[in-house]
Amino acid sequence: MAAASSIAPAVLDAAIMIEKRSSTADRIANDPIAAPLAASNKIRVVAPHEYKQAAECLAEAFKEDHCVRYAIDTPDRMHWTEEERYQLHKQALEYVVYAHCLKGLVTSVGPNFDSVACWMPPGKNIDDLFTICRSGMWRLGYQLSREGRDRYFKEFLPLLSSTKAEVLGERDDHSWYLNYIGTKTGSRGKGYARQLIEHISAVADRAGQACYLESSHEVNLKIYQKMGFDLRKQIYLTRSHEEIRMDVMVREPRKNLSEKMKI
Repeated sequence: MAAASSIAPAVLDAAIMIEKRSSTADRIANDPIAAPLAASNKIRVVAPHEYKQAAECLAEAFKEDHCVRYAIDTPDRMHWTEEERYQLHKQALEYVVYAHCLKGLVTSVGPNFDSVACWMPPGKNIDDLFTICRSGMWRLGYQLSREGRDRYFKEFLPLLSSTKAEVLGERDDHSWYLNYIGTKTGSRGKGYARQLIEHISAVADRAGQACYLESSHEVNLKIYQKMGFDLRKQIYLTRSHEEIRMDVMVREPRKNLSEKMKI
């Protein structure tokens, strides 16, 4: 069994320097609502060559999250050290972050990538062959153990996809998907996550679009509810010794002040 030290890099760093950010990133950077919010809160769009710094933040934020590490902390990988499993955890998030840089939107706030959000805009996904290959996500097919592959490809991904389609219905391709948001331990309590969410929810509000997420920690329920998200469903990962719950939440678009005054 390969050790974490022999895991291949996510992408060729020489090639990544010329990678262009997604069209969504360009649009948000110049959006009349999002741009002023970003400037006031010092939010910025993460460029493709910064994927490792952004992934480092998420890896730290989800270091002990059983849902995010569901395909890594498997019985057939318990002979690995925690450091080896953490390195695979971090590298998997590097793939995810880079894929979002290519097709979606990655934003960060704080002086050193203190909080990071990965968004998938309406009508976009990271399931196409180009993105899977370019981001390195295809490597998970051999880097994960047999149980890890079953958990990730046969349970985790299908469950998330089918639940999102069920909850949103015909709006599935017309909503913003907050795939990951995390804050470094030492940077929590500063309102960074709220700033990142409000940055894009303002854009969604203007377009009359919902925002969708899955939360993997019970303490986050009240936090997200304060940001306008409502609990719609609870789903469970069942292949581990204890079921792992995820809370599916939706933030419906809010009318802006000018619209309210017309009513």
